[in-house]
Amino acid sequence: MDTDLRIERVAITHPDAMVLVEAVQEEYVARYGGRDESPIDEADFEDPRGQFFVGYLGGVPVATGAWRRSTVEALGTSVTAEIKRMYVVPAAQRQGHARRMLAHLEVTAAAAGLEALVLETGLQQPEAIALYLSSGYEPVPGFGYYCGSELSRTFGQRIRSSD
Repeated sequence: MDTDLRIERVAITHPDAMVLVEAVQEEYVARYGGRDESPIDEADFEDPRGQFFVGYLGGVPVATGAWRRSTVEALGTSVTAEIKRMYVVPAAQRQGHARRMLAHLEVTAAAAGLEALVLETGLQQPEAIALYLSSGYEPVPGFGYYCGSELSRTFGQRIRSSD
């Protein structure tokens, strides 16, 4: 199998995206006992509100990542987007694909004029927390659907435009 992750922008309703979103929902059930219930509007991931991506290895969809514009004020700016649906299938994990997807989200969000990315993740996802911390994300005040939950953690990072 090809080891280079090819990232393509797709609609959240694209069949490959839908399969991977369902897989991450199954992961949430295994880790938390239920699906992620935070509201998602498909239009949040279309211009100008956001973007959704699928990562492929040898033509096989193995990763997702997305961002949607946010009203969260963090890190000295209100020009933010929230990262959503970061996921890598188990067979492709621990190969740097999540870090590559995260970097892609940062570049595309900066190109869209955003100044910071924020995200919510859970304590039952220590590998996600480690990824974000090692990528320069820092704790930010709680926001979002799970704000106040003892199982939720929120992070953010300023991003730079490539101009």
